[in-house]
Amino acid sequence: MPDGSSTAHLYRPKLVTTLTEGYGLGAFRHDVMAGLTVAVVALPLSMAIAVASGVTPERGLFTAIVGGFLVSALGGSRFQIGGPAGAFIVLVAATTAKFGVEGLLLTVLVSGLMLTLIGASGLGSLIRYIPHPVTVGFTCGIAVTILASQLRDLGGLTLAGAEPGPFLPKLAALGHALPTLNWSALAVGAGSAAVIFVLRAWRPNWPAMLIAIAIASVAALLLHLPIETIGSRFGEIPRGLPVPHLPAFSWDLLLQILPASLSFTLLGGVESLLSAKVADGMTGRKHRSNMELVAQGIANVASAFFGGISVTGTIARTATNIRAGARSPLSGMLHAAFLLSFMIVAAPLASYIPLSALAGVLVVVCWYMAEKEAFVQLITNRRAAAVLLPTFGLTVFEDLTFGIISGCVIAALFAVFDRWRRRDTN
Repeated sequence: MPDGSSTAHLYRPKLVTTLTEGYGLGAFRHDVMAGLTVAVVALPLSMAIAVASGVTPERGLFTAIVGGFLVSALGGSRFQIGGPAGAFIVLVAATTAKFGVEGLLLTVLVSGLMLTLIGASGLGSLIRYIPHPVTVGFTCGIAVTILASQLRDLGGLTLAGAEPGPFLPKLAALGHALPTLNWSALAVGAGSAAVIFVLRAWRPNWPAMLIAIAIASVAALLLHLPIETIGSRFGEIPRGLPVPHLPAFSWDLLLQILPASLSFTLLGGVESLLSAKVADGMTGRKHRSNMELVAQGIANVASAFFGGISVTGTIARTATNIRAGARSPLSGMLHAAFLLSFMIVAAPLASYIPLSALAGVLVVVCWYMAEKEAFVQLITNRRAAAVLLPTFGLTVFEDLTFGIISGCVIAALFAVFDRWRRRDTN
């Protein structure tokens, strides 16, 4: 079977290619098991990301169901799993705080249109040329920022006012709130993270996140722990998808959300193609970058219509899909169908999930998201460090878009300097 290199330029979903090559019952069985495995991982993670992003937990599930289905059905990767991603937490939270949920939905919709246009114009391949120190810098910066955003729920802290968005004021506000520390919440959150770490080392094939969430929920219920849950903060999760609707629109709001839409587009393109590239490395195949961006764009537009948040390719869930034996994009489509089934059948149970347990899940996500080994390796190289550290620092202390653009500019200046020096030498 060819690896896909000869057709990487085509605007054809990998699902179509897979089915035309021949698809049998054996492959379908593998896809069913892989889809179920990924759904079990995505269930708690989607809710945790939504809560951390400042929206209700069901919006994370809407995103995983609608966006995940379309990314797999239309995408340029056989194994990509789409859904809400931890990398977007800071952007989504800031957009929601500034423009409200309707403003967020319009931002997601506009970014989806932008991604579709970038893919349709053939510019998707350019994203591959973002320097490695830049991707490591902003990924580690995002991990640190997300971790800081979870400290309040992890410790059950009560702040005097709204939690600040910028990194240093946030830490200062959390420090002032330390006397309100809820030891029960901290025990549940830290215990959930510990369970996940232990299970991943001891039984890597078990759904560690779902097990940790289940243990935390049962313990909080039986012991009558005084901690916040999904039900106490958000109420009951609906049993199914909402009726699709167009987000509130005005020209004034559109102009205001354009900078955020550009940030969503940039991060979505980078994150999705990085995830697809990881899948290529694990399988020996090659994705269709422009087709993937078109699919990501359509998935974001659809997610906005259903009240979901931003959709992108997710590295952890994509890797889980491959390890679980996926054979085709049908596994990702089935993962979305399983999530919808879980939502219909077991939505009331989600009310008992402690918010500190979800924070513990995201602590683990931050740990694995941060490319620690690559960071240490790059920092020993002076030129790489000169790109890495500003990208990391600006991502944490300023914002993601400024960090990425600054890192790319510094890397470009080094490249221009090298070319000028070689020409001068010759």
